Amino acid sequence: MTTKTASLVQQRQAPLCEQYAKSPSDARIFDGAHTLNACSDDPFHGWVVPNHGSGESMLFGIHSAVGGDHDFPNPGDLLSAGLAACLDATLRMVASHMAIPLKSVQVAVAAECDVRGCLMVDPGVAVGFQRLRCSVNLVPEGDIDARKLNNLLAAAESCCVVMQTLRGGVSVVTELETLEAEQAHTGAAEIQV
Repeated sequence: MTTKTASLVQQRQAPLCEQYAKSPSDARIFDGAHTLNACSDDPFHGWVVPNHGSGESMLFGIHSAVGGDHDFPNPGDLLSAGLAACLDATLRMVASHMAIPLKSVQVAVAAECDVRGCLMVDPGVAVGFQRLRCSVNLVPEGDIDARKLNNLLAAAESCCVVMQTLRGGVSVVTELETLEAEQAHTGAAEIQV
């Protein structure tokens, strides 16, 4: 009798699933990011810091279609990167659960936006991306039938947090806080491009 060894994904996720079944409140996570207070004469560049990770800031730029230099990743690029990263990791984790060995996975995301809405050129054009396209290139290890790969993709899509958030929409609340001038300069970063 052969005993199947649990994959790394199964070893890590099985105890979490048990814990969340017993204590659903433990399953709530909080991700985020913040910009650094970098008020300058250049509104087309800034710094953003993801809340989790190394604490490294990332320089961002603004797309040339709205007046920026498009010399650094812009917010649309960062949104696309979030979707690509989430779908890529979800595909690999679900493949592990389904015992589908993969040689490689590559996810490319293209985001399409008509900027006339955000520039208030045409009030009939909605502000936001009108379409996101994900291209998934899976190379299985060995001969895996197409139906099984399609089932893998469907399962990954249904479990991909970022994809499902974008497809379903989410409530976004904005709160305005005003800071004293002294506090506003704390943590300011000099932007050099």
